[in-house]
Amino acid sequence: MTTDHIEAPERVYPATTTGERQALEQWLEFHRVTLAMKCAGLSDEQLRTLAAPPSELNLLGLVRHMAEVERGWFRKVLAGEETTWLYADDEDHDRDIHTTEGDTYAEAYATWQAEIAHARELAAEHSLDDLGAGTHHRTGDLINLRWIYLHMIEEYARHNGHADLLRERIDGSAGL
Repeated sequence: MTTDHIEAPERVYPATTTGERQALEQWLEFHRVTLAMKCAGLSDEQLRTLAAPPSELNLLGLVRHMAEVERGWFRKVLAGEETTWLYADDEDHDRDIHTTEGDTYAEAYATWQAEIAHARELAAEHSLDDLGAGTHHRTGDLINLRWIYLHMIEEYARHNGHADLLRERIDGSAGL
């Protein structure tokens, strides 16, 4: 089965003369769609293709990881929700990346999109300067929505670079 039945949304380049919030939201959306585009047209088996030993990185794992990242920063930090991780557990904190033959893109994509939709709803309730109800997991600092947007753009951009290399390894496609 391929991801052909799941079409990546159309990627829209961010406007060049917009306000700060719109620019942040448009760049984040651009990078979200870019990851979906990197996965389009591949089978679950291809999406589980590892980068290169010893790395266990794969496209399916990146989608699952980004679902966890969306959940962590928007639900846990911004909204202060008491929620569990989607894939990680006490035995394997990187279970999002550690995919098995039973893990599918259909499930990962649906989960990721649900987290994105919830993140959008939560962000819409806050101004850029509003502090989240949770704190940074490493520093304990309070974080405003602006910082979360900037971090999410950085996180997606970094992993989209990984996705470029993974996709090129799988079928020679480069760019997008």
